[in-house]
Amino acid sequence: MKNNRVCQLLGIKYPIFQGAMAWIADGNLAGSVSKAGGLGIIAGGGMPVEILRQEIKKAKEITENPFGVNLMLMMPNIEEQIDVCIEEGVKVVTTGAGNPGVYMEKLKGAGIKVIPVVSSVALAKRMEKIGADAVVAEGLEAGGHIGEITTMALTPQIAEAVSIPVILAGGIGGGKQFLAAFALGAEGVQVGTKFIVADECTVHENYKDAIIKAKDRSTVATGSYTGHPVRVIENKLAKELLEMEKHGASVEELEAKGTGKLRLAAVDGDVKEGSVMAGQVAAMVTKRETALEIIEGLMKDLEVERERLSKYFEDVK
Repeated sequence: MKNNRVCQLLGIKYPIFQGAMAWIADGNLAGSVSKAGGLGIIAGGGMPVEILRQEIKKAKEITENPFGVNLMLMMPNIEEQIDVCIEEGVKVVTTGAGNPGVYMEKLKGAGIKVIPVVSSVALAKRMEKIGADAVVAEGLEAGGHIGEITTMALTPQIAEAVSIPVILAGGIGGGKQFLAAFALGAEGVQVGTKFIVADECTVHENYKDAIIKAKDRSTVATGSYTGHPVRVIENKLAKELLEMEKHGASVEELEAKGTGKLRLAAVDGDVKEGSVMAGQVAAMVTKRETALEIIEGLMKDLEVERERLSKYFEDVK
């Protein structure tokens, strides 16, 4: 991966991002992923600033390698969170839920690489224009809050529309999808669901079990008609939300029903009444592994798939 622009840009060994998942992606997981050669990312959205600082310090205790923090720009304490990232020497910030333009000069002035998560070509072009170092193109196969375009359709369009590196997110479960990401024009991948079951992930064991038991049709997207769909493993809560949508519940009613439910699943382990966010590749996650095993497994699978396909192109001139 010596010639990979994502690796060169961030000073990482492998172009594998660990997705930022609220109540799941803490300093322990992010530090472990970065130590293994990927880019671990702390989910900073909604964290009080001192908790964020603690998680950053925890990651720094685990590794000297670069790691990132994901910031949700709509949060009321976003400016304080940015200050903490700068003070603690965070190397990479990924962003969501807003335009980072107003903070770009401050972040880049501190030597931080800024990588927004985008779900459309227009947004990707806008992020490049305001100075983003790369973008994460997230398709609807991903877990949690998602856009409306598939990874397969979204990634090549964004890759052709911008000159900065593109990291594909949504639908990465193994070497086949990893290789496909490069074919689609991406230069790296972001993996979320697979890292939830990592040994170093502190999410509740019930949450991990729900992912390992998942089948190909186990996930559903709730909130689609509100314009803010969320992909979760289908359970009692998800069925109730979908039923509410079917009968025309208001956005306020749906939000009230969903408030606090991710924490309920991730921290308290209630996988019936809680929101078990996971991507469509949950069915491909069948065992617990360390962060190192996950990353090395992805790289090994990538090479296996590259070799498997090479025979089809031996005679191509």
